[in-house]
Amino acid sequence: MSDKKIKGPLLQVKDLKQHFPIEAGFILKKQVGAVRAVDGISFDVKEGETLGIVGESGCGKSTTVRSIAQLYTPTSGSVVFNGLDLIKAKGKELLDARKNIQLIFQDPYASLDPRMTVRTIISEPLEIYKKRGLLEIDMSKGDIENRVEELMERVGLNRAFKNRYPHEFSGGQRQRIGIARALALNPKIILADEPVSALDVSIQSQILNLLHDLQEELGLTYLFIAHDLAVIEYISTRVAVMYLGKIMELSRSSDLYKNPLHPYTKALLSAAPIPDPVIERKRQRIILTGDVPSPNVERVGCYFYDRCPYRMEKCKTNIPQMKRIDEHHEVACWLY
Repeated sequence: MSDKKIKGPLLQVKDLKQHFPIEAGFILKKQVGAVRAVDGISFDVKEGETLGIVGESGCGKSTTVRSIAQLYTPTSGSVVFNGLDLIKAKGKELLDARKNIQLIFQDPYASLDPRMTVRTIISEPLEIYKKRGLLEIDMSKGDIENRVEELMERVGLNRAFKNRYPHEFSGGQRQRIGIARALALNPKIILADEPVSALDVSIQSQILNLLHDLQEELGLTYLFIAHDLAVIEYISTRVAVMYLGKIMELSRSSDLYKNPLHPYTKALLSAAPIPDPVIERKRQRIILTGDVPSPNVERVGCYFYDRCPYRMEKCKTNIPQMKRIDEHHEVACWLY
C-alpha cells in the first residue's frame, strides 16, 4: 500500500496482558497456572493508517483484538482510545466508546445469525444504540431502513436482497454483510480479525480492495490481523510481527519486507512463496527447529530462544525489550 499522510495515535495499547486461568479440581477448583495468550504488548494505531499484526496460528493475534474490544477483560495493561482507557471505562461511557470500535470477524459463516435477515443483521447496532439514546442523531424506522440499503450498496450488495437470510449468500457476500454491519455506526477504527482467511483467493482480493476503498472514502483506521504475509503487505501501512504473545518487530510495511531484522521475521518471510521460479530457486529458506513452546510456561528469557538459530547465552535469561533501530523500525532482539 502506498504511503499516505497519517495523523496522531487513535488507539494506544500499553503492556497489554491477557492470561486465561488453568484450574484443577472438580468441586473446589483451584488455579494451577495460566495460559499467557497475550503477554505484555505495546503499540499505537495512528488515525488513518492500517496496522497489520502477523504471526503463526496461536500467537495471540485474535486474543489481542478481542481484548482491545473488551470482549475479554484484560488481565492488566491499558487500552486508550481517544484519551479514554477502555479497561477502566464502565457502563454508558464504555458503550459510547465502543460505538467507534467495530469488528469484522474471521468466519462469515459463524459470525452471522442464521435466523436473522440481512436487514436485521445490519440494522441491529443502530437499533441497540437508538434504544439506549446513544445515536448522534435520532433515526426513525425509515431512516434506519435507508441506512441499511445505503450500506448494502456501499459494500457491493443488491438492496433487493435485504430480506434474505445468510445461508442464501456466498462466503464473500456474507463477509460483505459483516462489513456493512461494522460500518453501521460510522466507527473510527475497525478491528479486522483475519477477514479474508476463510475465503477463496479470488474473493480475498475483492474484499481487500473493498476495505481499501472504504478506508479512502470514509477515513477509516484499521487494525488488521492475518497470517498471510502477502495480504498484510498489501493492506498494511505498518506491520507488527507477533510470536507467543509478544511483539518481536514493528516497522513500516515497506521496510519490514525489504529489511527484516528479527530472526523470527526472517524465518516467516523465507517461508512465504514468491511467484517467480527463478528467485524462488535461488533464495535461502530458514527452517526453524522444534515446536512453539507452551504459552502456559512463564518465560524468563527471549520468547523465541528455543527455536532461534542465532541464540546466545544472554537470550536464555534476559527478555529483550523493544529497541528503536530508526524512526520507523523497532525490534526486540539482543542481536541489536
